[in-house]
Amino acid sequence: MDATKAAPHEVVFLFDCDNTLLDNDHVLEDLRAHMLQKFGAENSARYWEIFEQLRGELGYADYLGALQRYRHEHPRDTNLLTISAFLIDYPFANRLYPGALDTLRHLGKRGPTVILSDGDVVFQPRKISRSGLWEEVGGRVLIYIHKELMLDQVKECYPARHYVMVDDKLRILTAMKKAWGENLTTVFPRQGHYAFDPKEIAANPPSDITVERIGELAEIDVDLLLNQGLSGGA
Repeated sequence: MDATKAAPHEVVFLFDCDNTLLDNDHVLEDLRAHMLQKFGAENSARYWEIFEQLRGELGYADYLGALQRYRHEHPRDTNLLTISAFLIDYPFANRLYPGALDTLRHLGKRGPTVILSDGDVVFQPRKISRSGLWEEVGGRVLIYIHKELMLDQVKECYPARHYVMVDDKLRILTAMKKAWGENLTTVFPRQGHYAFDPKEIAANPPSDITVERIGELAEIDVDLLLNQGLSGGA
């Protein structure tokens, strides 16, 4: 059956990946420590400069792309190979937040769970796969450069009468709420550096529901979650 013509679900649960289900800040700390050991302070600093420049150009974090640009400047640096191996083989499953899988399983009893993430088409799928999230959601994974601009396709892929979006970025939740209105319940887990960014908080309205950690959703009453969202938050 054509997915675009499938009968809509009552509810679909959409989850961001980085700093929502997976502690990406911890991954970055490990990467910074590894690069400092292999590259030294000066070269490591240059890599992160390139990384930020590339993120500004692309709109998402491209670790491997930044490494490729760094290589153009340092073609004789053989340590580059160890960095790429570190990224590709990183044990992402060890960085899942406590209760992340339990949350997916709990909410998945009520409706499909879907990973909706920003990122590149190589490293981000690898991260989601190695973390175990890909298998946990049955392959229901969507990755875009700017996911908040791809909501029509999200609805085509996973039609539903109501959606729940769980994301650590208020900016994303605000954009999606503006587009979908009462058809969306926004959930804001206060995890990761974006969740505590004063500018991010000041520039966006509160989400429908706020939790301190993703694991809280593993025991939440789903009807209560949906009703709080429809009534304007809690």
